[in-house]
Amino acid sequence: MKILVTGAGGYIGRHVVKYLLDNNMEVIANDFNDERLDKRAIINTTNIFEVDNPYKVLGEADVCIHLAWKDGFIHNSNTHMEYLSDHYKFIDKMLSSGLKQIVVMGSMHEVGYYEGAIDENTPCNPLSLYGIAKDALRRSSKMLAEKYGVLWQWIRAYYIFGDDKYASSIFAKLQQAAADGKKTFPFTTGKNKYDFIHIEKLAEMISQVALQKEVTGIINCCSGKPVSLAEQVEWYIKENKLDIKLEYGVFPDRAYDSPAVWGVNSKINKIIKKHI
Repeated sequence: MKILVTGAGGYIGRHVVKYLLDNNMEVIANDFNDERLDKRAIINTTNIFEVDNPYKVLGEADVCIHLAWKDGFIHNSNTHMEYLSDHYKFIDKMLSSGLKQIVVMGSMHEVGYYEGAIDENTPCNPLSLYGIAKDALRRSSKMLAEKYGVLWQWIRAYYIFGDDKYASSIFAKLQQAAADGKKTFPFTTGKNKYDFIHIEKLAEMISQVALQKEVTGIINCCSGKPVSLAEQVEWYIKENKLDIKLEYGVFPDRAYDSPAVWGVNSKINKIIKKHI
């Protein structure tokens, strides 16, 4: 099975490529910079937005895992809207040229402010440019897949931690603060509850979605368990033996973050159990 991974050198992409290669898959790793690409893969540095027939140029893969995205950690960056049409055109070209299966990276931020469990039928009202762009790509890529008769899988990820030197999350900021010798870390109330997942587990889930064709549509790749931000961060500090303490209440909670939100993980559990 030949699998194309775009954004292969990114925070998530590197772990997906490693998992696939470790499980003996043929991987075409695409990124504009090959510095962090796994050399076991077929390396491709083509700009996916600038070629007329990316399906052919990128190796005519059996499935494409489209992870490429700029400024994923900066939720109100203008680049989300500026590049949206490029992602749409890329997917259109891939599907019209012969690709039979596409897996696209989404986010729980498509949903916006919501309290409770999120499944594939939860209404979306995104409140950040990142969420708006992802929501638009989800809707439009689904239409393209239906138009061309292509198998479509949308990965909805939640709150990721692990390999934090390559991330911009609160966990990465904690690591940096501790490395700088700071003894306290300004924090929110920490009361909000989220669905946390380790990057390596997420990479396994994404890969397993791509390696099967029975479960399709929106697939929550998550733990399915709500955990308070304070509990998760306190655990992270202890687990990583960081000499730093949280200053609760310094920052307000973000207006678009829910008091408690988590994913329904029945579909990904069905996939994972089938491949154990």
